[in-house]
Amino acid sequence: MKKRLLKAIAAGLLSVGMLAACSGGTSGSGGDVIKIGANLELSGNVASYGQSVLEGINLAVEEINASGGINGKKIEIVDMDNKSDSSEAVNVATRLISQDKVIAIIGSATTGNTASQIKIANENKVIVLTPSGTSPTLTVNKDGSVNEYIFRTSYIDPFQGTVAANFALKELGVKTAAVYIDSASDYSKGLAEAFIKDFEAGGGKIVAQESYMQNDTDFRSTLTRIQSANPEFVFIPGYYGDVGLIIDQAREIGIDVPLMGADGWDSPKLVELAGADALNNTYITNHYSSGDPDKTIQDFVKKFQDKYNGKSPDAFNALGYDSVYLLADAIKRAGSLDSKKIKDALASTKDLQLVTGKVTINETHDPIKSATILEYKDGEQVFRAKVDP
Repeated sequence: MKKRLLKAIAAGLLSVGMLAACSGGTSGSGGDVIKIGANLELSGNVASYGQSVLEGINLAVEEINASGGINGKKIEIVDMDNKSDSSEAVNVATRLISQDKVIAIIGSATTGNTASQIKIANENKVIVLTPSGTSPTLTVNKDGSVNEYIFRTSYIDPFQGTVAANFALKELGVKTAAVYIDSASDYSKGLAEAFIKDFEAGGGKIVAQESYMQNDTDFRSTLTRIQSANPEFVFIPGYYGDVGLIIDQAREIGIDVPLMGADGWDSPKLVELAGADALNNTYITNHYSSGDPDKTIQDFVKKFQDKYNGKSPDAFNALGYDSVYLLADAIKRAGSLDSKKIKDALASTKDLQLVTGKVTINETHDPIKSATILEYKDGEQVFRAKVDP
């Protein structure tokens, strides 16, 4: 992971140097077309996320173009596959900006692949809007400065961790918990930190903390150590590829307490990997639920199912869809394709009704919005509750 990160940073710095000469305030989009890039994980170990985001993007673009576009201009999506790799995400961002002249980039779906684009975006004044990158470090640096051209559609990890801790304490009534994290993932570590802080502040006790390496396949030894600590609840903030195997093996060795994660679990592949029975008595925090009776959500679900042959939209579908509408609203209000004006309009978004909630962008370029808690029952996600910020 360290080598991959160093490669990504080096590629990013090289790309910035190459792009500096062509950076400016206005995109190359012209005529009757507004080009928007999509830098997504369409293959690789988290391909389910990027594929879902792109489905949502395409539905939103189809709707907007059918209704006349943005200020009379049609949206054109230039989608590219970053192969779930941070170095490749840099290469994709470079091409989208320098060759395709996009006005903004939607993506990536994960924190790491979005982070690799930060310097390119800021130096070249091109907005990067991540649908689902949830680490606070994407929009805010360690010194507290805000990355001027980085925005997100999703809420941030600390909010998810807090919601999970409160749910475990207040709704499930547990007093002890174990935490099992991906040691190489900032996403996983950030969620775990927030969960532990709020769980302990609420009177709970963390009885075990274990970690695994991404792409491990046998988790039984660490799961056995967790089991020996006798927790009433286990928090597993990881991505579906690993989590599916973890849940299957946890149930196999006899861990039958509630298990919970976050939006990283949200993939149809999770059910294939874990099995429907093993997923019973598990929960996630997520950005929305297709089972939520809210009219805005149900209208979206119907439109999505009509386009995609009855498929029920997941949260990444909804976030991709919302990302287009969030960006389109800013472009419309800016009344211009000037990147600074669009950036300022995006930063001033207030009470915009989207599928995943009513959004106001705060001073750190993060949306203030509600979270949803889902429960798995026989392999299906069931709406449990909505939690306001």
